[in-house]
Amino acid sequence: MHLEIRHARVVMTLAEAGSISKAAAKLSLPQPSLTAQLRRIEKAVGGDLFVRSAFGITPTPLGERLIPMLADLATRADAVVAEASSLASGILRFGNAEWTPVTLRRALQASLPSVEVQTVTLDPALSIEAVNRGELTAALISSPEAVDGIRPIDPTLAKEIIVREPIWLALPREHALARRTTVSRRHMAALSWVQHVQGHWFHPVEEHLFRKLDHPTPEVLHYAGGHAEAMSWVRDAGAAALATPTGSTSDVSLVAITEPLRSRLLLVWRPGSIHPNTLRQLIDALRRYYCDYARTIPRYWNWMTERPTDFPELANFLPRPGRWWPRDPTDAEPHTASS
Repeated sequence: MHLEIRHARVVMTLAEAGSISKAAAKLSLPQPSLTAQLRRIEKAVGGDLFVRSAFGITPTPLGERLIPMLADLATRADAVVAEASSLASGILRFGNAEWTPVTLRRALQASLPSVEVQTVTLDPALSIEAVNRGELTAALISSPEAVDGIRPIDPTLAKEIIVREPIWLALPREHALARRTTVSRRHMAALSWVQHVQGHWFHPVEEHLFRKLDHPTPEVLHYAGGHAEAMSWVRDAGAAALATPTGSTSDVSLVAITEPLRSRLLLVWRPGSIHPNTLRQLIDALRRYYCDYARTIPRYWNWMTERPTDFPELANFLPRPGRWWPRDPTDAEPHTASS
């Protein structure tokens, strides 16, 4: 057997994890498969790299010499792939969930003038698969926090949190609760709802909240396939819905929920597939765009600027303390659905 770059990555992951079981989880491999692969690698290098014990694995003297070299090999290989990918194709294929505003593509292209930006709208799970296959360079996906039933993200992919955004209540503009600053579970127990279909990434969020209501089986008027459809039922049928502020539409009202529900907007990519400079420009462009978009939603923008510690990833893009931003007392939010 000849050593390959993938073998170097396996050894590096084992060393970082400190146990075969933890490394297997990170690599999404069955533990017996990883153990067999390690044996083949050790046979190729002529000796054991790790000592196994009930407490995990530790490097042998041979491992102490070879593991740093193998880790360096994997890191250098990633850098080569990133450089070759950025120079050879000149194309950055970017995936986004629900729908992709024209202004988002324009913002990314303006921030990355040396590459051609191509965008595609995909379900988060399909986006992750496309990134894994190399069909997408990167994707922006939503990942709700502290909610059961959310599919874990492939641990071999690199990830960066763009922002943690709250999940709010969307209501018809004329609804009695629409003028409140916040609502609690007590207020929501008697509402009629539009819910996302099972299998949609947002469905577990709704189920999580419904289980906590005083009436855990609320009336559901309709099961929607996406955010835009759900917002149309809020507007036309008088239903209530959960939504991220940037996922709502301008013809509904948004009210913050005292229940601390949040969803992370994550950028995911294959390690080594994006040059570090391009990656930093992409992350900054996404955060800047998010803030620019949030400004079109007055109630949310005021919430963000009054609570900057809730948005640590946006620290460089939110106004400095003391800077004044106009409020809109009518909450006439001139925006459309985003991610």
